[in-house]
Parts: sequence; C-alpha cells; structure tokens
Amino acid sequence: MRVKKRNRTVTCITSAIKMAGRIQTVLGALDPTKLGQTLTHEHIRMDYQNCYIKPPREDHQDKIHDNKINLRNLGFVRQYPYSHVYNLSFGDEDLQTMIAEVAEYKRLGGDSMVEVTTFGINPDYEFLKKVSEATNVNIVCSTGYYLGHTLTDEVKNESVESLVKSMVNDLTVGRNGIKAGCIGEIGCQYPLADSERKSLIAAAKAQAEVGCPLIIHPGRDEKSPFEIIDILKEAGADISKTVMSHLDRTLVMDSDILLKFAAYSTCYLEFDLFGMEVSLYQANDNVDFPSDAQRIQMIKLLIKHGYEDRIVIAHDVHTRHRLLKYGGHGYGHIHENVLPMMLRRGISQNQINKILIDNPKRWLTF
Repeated sequence: MRVKKRNRTVTCITSAIKMAGRIQTVLGALDPTKLGQTLTHEHIRMDYQNCYIKPPREDHQDKIHDNKINLRNLGFVRQYPYSHVYNLSFGDEDLQTMIAEVAEYKRLGGDSMVEVTTFGINPDYEFLKKVSEATNVNIVCSTGYYLGHTLTDEVKNESVESLVKSMVNDLTVGRNGIKAGCIGEIGCQYPLADSERKSLIAAAKAQAEVGCPLIIHPGRDEKSPFEIIDILKEAGADISKTVMSHLDRTLVMDSDILLKFAAYSTCYLEFDLFGMEVSLYQANDNVDFPSDAQRIQMIKLLIKHGYEDRIVIAHDVHTRHRLLKYGGHGYGHIHENVLPMMLRRGISQNQINKILIDNPKRWLTF
C-alpha cells in the first residue's frame, strides 16, 4: 500500500509539473493565452432526472407525462422546469444538436467553456471531446461528486482517500486519455449531508495534490458558502483557485451578505444563472429568483467595492428548455444580450474582459 501511494504521489507531482502554467481541456493542454472568452459553469451532457420536483397542482400531471416540449406546454416547463421529466433528461440529447448549440456560442464570440458535470449526474468526457472537435470551442471537463442524494451507496461509503484517488486519476491519467481540467461542481446542500462533507474534504485534498481549479455548488442558504469555505480551508484547499457558484440564487438578494462573503474569502464569485428569469425558484420557494438586470446590478456592486478581479459568469444550462432547439436562450445569451446590457449599465469593456477572459484564465491555469 505504501509503494502504491508513493507511486501515485510521484505521478501526481510529475503531472502537476507538466501542467504548471497550462490549462487542461478535453483536447489536451492549452496555452492560457488561447483560452479567450470563457463561460465558467455550463453543462453539455448530463442527466438531471434525479432532481425531479413534484409540481404544486394535480392537474399538471398531464403536462408532466407529455414527453415532449412544445408550444402548448412550454410556458409550464419554463415555470416548473424541474417537474417535466423530458426536460430533465438532458443527457438524451443527440450529438448533432449539442454541436449546433455550442457552435452558436462560438459564432457569437465565445471561445471556451467549463463543463462541470460530475459523478451523480453522468459526465461523458468522450461526448465533450466530440463537441469540442466539431466546434473549435475549448471545453474543460470536470471530476468530482454532485449532491449526496444523486450518488450511489457505494460512492457514499467510499473513504476520503478513495475519493481523492479517483479525482486525481481523472486529472492526471484521464478516461480513455481525456483528462479533467477542474474539480467540481462539488454538490452541497444545507445542511450538508455526510457524503457531501466528505467529498468537499476530498476535493480540497485532490486540489492540493494536483494544483488544479475547484468549483463548488453551495447549498441554498446564505450560510452555506461561508461554511464551505471554512471546511475547504481546514482541508488544505487553495481558496484563491476556487469558484463559489450560484451566488445569484444564494446571496444576490441581500447586498450586505454578498459583500460580507466577498470580504470573507478570496474565492471567485460566480453569477451563473443568466437567462433564468422566472421569479419562482422551484428548488427553494423562499427565494425570489433575480432577473438578468438584477444580476448585473450585483456585479456592478462588487466592481464598485473592488472585486472585479474575482467575478466570473455563465448560464448553467442544465435542462432542455434552455437550449435554442426548444425555444430557450442557448449558450450565446450572455454574448448576444447580457454583455450589451452591461455596457449600457456602465460596466466598461475592460471590466467585461476581466470577467470573461482574465479571471477565468487565472482560475483555470494549473
């Protein structure tokens, strides 16, 4: 056992040395200067059916079991996206559809994206490689573990050391030669499940071994990001190489708490639900979901207080209805609609370049 562990450590150190100053994509190591404009939190291939939520009314049942998205039920799907099984079966979408969706992002000026699908919601490295090859979009894929209830009992019973070994293997050896370039999104609820606390600690230790970026899905409570930062610090994570996702459904409705969190940690601050503008938030009905305009105002607030070097943005596309094919905004929404609005609201092009280019580049570089 000692020899195996020592050999793994040597492999990790060698890999980390090779990757130092580089970004790992599904097509191999990338010079950071070639990363370009980057969305830091997207899904291209995943299955979200294990996060189904029962709708509030019994007469919605016919719409749930209508296994299509069409003009008659599109309003329902937009209002209750997690109550339509076909909408959650994102992993069933065919390759050519996803190539077309990502190609539109490229056409609108996008260069790269981080695909954060982890164990529990079915990552597919080979699928992502095919999309990247067909679109010339740099795709960074991920390793790690999603919410506790999405994991098998076997995974939940694994030791921290075993979880670390699995993640480090994805980062340094890969799956069929395709290496992950990021850990996470690591799924967390509030309060944390035991398996989630364990995967957080394992993610911190794996990050420390390899020197890679880390991204977190916090619980849906304003206390969750603070708790997670404390756990990661204690476990040895590099917080300055860590993204806290979903602040636009966790802290955005209270500017004081948002600023308190920004001051509390050195992590990147991610607003990643651009394009979702239905005020009802199914996953937490205590939250009034913000609009894109409100997201922009929160970004302006952070810039005003000196945090422009730590802001990153994305859409977190994870259901079918947000794809262009089904009448959604697609991966190009930020470029087509949000960036012009940012400029009109007083965010400079230089600040946008930091958010879309400089900050992701710094975070993703090993």
